[in-house]
Amino acid sequence: MSVSGGLVDTFGRVHRDLRISLTDRCNLRCTYCMPAEGVPWIPRPELLTTDEIVNLAEVFARLGIVEMRLTGGEPLLRPDVVDVVRRLAAIRGERGPLRISITTNGIGLVKLAQPLADAGLERFNISLDTLRPDRFSALTRRDRLDDVLAGIEAARATGLKPLKINTVAMRDTNDDELVDLVRFAQQHEAQLRFIEQMPLDAGHIWSRVKMVTGKEILETLSGEFSLEPCEGRGSDPAQRFVVDGGPTTVGVIASVTAPFCGSCDRVRLTADGQLRNCLFAREESDLRSLLRSGASVDDIEAMIRASVTAKRAGHGIDDPGFLQPDRPMSAIGG
Repeated sequence: MSVSGGLVDTFGRVHRDLRISLTDRCNLRCTYCMPAEGVPWIPRPELLTTDEIVNLAEVFARLGIVEMRLTGGEPLLRPDVVDVVRRLAAIRGERGPLRISITTNGIGLVKLAQPLADAGLERFNISLDTLRPDRFSALTRRDRLDDVLAGIEAARATGLKPLKINTVAMRDTNDDELVDLVRFAQQHEAQLRFIEQMPLDAGHIWSRVKMVTGKEILETLSGEFSLEPCEGRGSDPAQRFVVDGGPTTVGVIASVTAPFCGSCDRVRLTADGQLRNCLFAREESDLRSLLRSGASVDDIEAMIRASVTAKRAGHGIDDPGFLQPDRPMSAIGG
């Protein structure tokens, strides 16, 4: 059992997973995330130091968090990312050492994949929205597809499994590559997860019409593959299917059309130390200021519990009064 009891909200959801954004900076400019010129970066003095990240992680581990996913922006841009992984992996929670994974665009993995694995990383999640160089350049405004593919190979070479590839499905952008991407995953012994495009772009130009729904994704894939549903989804955001009898699986994260809020076990810590109890939350709890004021562990725990207690039943995208978060995904962390 955790020292202070678990993080349970008023709907009975037990929170075990913390997403930690290491930076809001990114070396891509994906059209569905930020404008070509980028967005104003968080001033460096406002970013959590590594000691502060570790201190907060220890508190979260006391409260029952057992898994931490490092995100961005692009987390590999943080110069001490390997040290962050090493120090977090050394923290023990109620189920032993914390399980540490990372979501990355893959560009830095040729140099960092093995050092991260040696530091205690458990899993890579790598973003890949297209296999076509011209389309990749148009979508990300950078000519870096070869670097991403090399990063996937480097991650695969570490032997860490499962290797996960994330793809945002977009109409008239990459929806004609869904089958090709599954075949790529089969060839690289990876788990592919298609994600419905969510209203988290910096320009607030998200359109439901542009989004490819989970149902459409499965209809397309079923025309080429045999898909057998996996059992035991639990709190996994992806509904997974075994492809052609295995071993490859494909998942669909239908956050918009088939939300899984009822089983959500995640909270998020932004790079500047703000706690968010939902990806789409418009309220944040300022753990950085509390920490830097010399607050006690009990005070920090109390703020974390209050944030989780205030978590709503769902993200409310379909509610008439839904407002997109002020922060884009690059600043929130995935």
